[in-house]
Amino acid sequence: MLFDGLLGLFSTDMAIDLGTANTLVSVKDKGIIINEPSVVVVQQKRFSEQKILAVGKEAKAMAGKLPADMKLVRPLRDGVIADFDMTEHMIRHFIEKSHHRSMFVRPRIAICIPHGITAVERGAVREAAFSAGAREVFLVEEPMAAALGADIPIHSSVGHLVVDIGGGTTEIGVTSLGGQIVSNSIRVAGDRFDKAIIDHIRMQHNLYIGEETAERLKWKVGAACKLDDTLEVEVKGRDGGGLLLTRLISSDDIAIALSEPLREIVVAIRSVLDELPPDLAGDIIENGIVLTGGGSLLHGFSKFLKEHIRLKARLCNEPLLAVARGTAKVLEDKKLLNSLSSK
Repeated sequence: MLFDGLLGLFSTDMAIDLGTANTLVSVKDKGIIINEPSVVVVQQKRFSEQKILAVGKEAKAMAGKLPADMKLVRPLRDGVIADFDMTEHMIRHFIEKSHHRSMFVRPRIAICIPHGITAVERGAVREAAFSAGAREVFLVEEPMAAALGADIPIHSSVGHLVVDIGGGTTEIGVTSLGGQIVSNSIRVAGDRFDKAIIDHIRMQHNLYIGEETAERLKWKVGAACKLDDTLEVEVKGRDGGGLLLTRLISSDDIAIALSEPLREIVVAIRSVLDELPPDLAGDIIENGIVLTGGGSLLHGFSKFLKEHIRLKARLCNEPLLAVARGTAKVLEDKKLLNSLSSK
């Protein structure tokens, strides 16, 4: 016990948004100090041994350029751990980076998790953090973290609806009086958007592109509906016969490509509204939807939601950072930590 206490003196509390696409780390009194891709590059050695070569942004820079004995690993898929060892290594790397490479730290860590994951998946996240060096681990569900990060007054009796579209999951929650009244989580988000873009461009333009190109398209000309001013960008790839070529891809193309995953998100939001207590309906009509997460940055997304759900929608301030900031708020407030987290 004394040794644990001494270690605590050398540690700093950390909040981690352990995302499928990106991991964000916030340290007490410093704010968000790490925002890097959730990827690891490994080299295959003899006898199935793997050597870690790069983590985060250094690993991302190597994507698509790796020799046969190396591979890019995404430790998380659909918001949950797909590779335990790589997740542990990634968390450890970010802990050490946050503390200037010091090994002599055992911080308390709050980690954001999707609402709908299983007890086994929750246990895997907790165990990975402990194995990476955490002294204590607190799990915070994403809808509440997103609401806090978007500066929604969660303790108010007024209901608020938040939709967070991340890399692996879309989290939907209605908050009131400090708790979640109704919530839903579906594994349809940024990764599904990328796959839909890849498939559409292959089918409609006979152009084969990879995940990196699809992600760049999503950021540059990604749209949820037809825009008044169409956006266009040139994309390089290869056709089915192996010829290298360039195609002009428009925001209309992306809107068509994303129609199915966006329809699933609409269905998920409607399912939450169907369960909404009647007394909160007026609040949601008045306040509309608060959008967080990278997926909410699609051009025309607010207009799309208003057409399909009949509710106004607005982006929060810095939607990419909302979940990380909300998780940090939970860790910094003892009452929030007791009410919103699980150990």
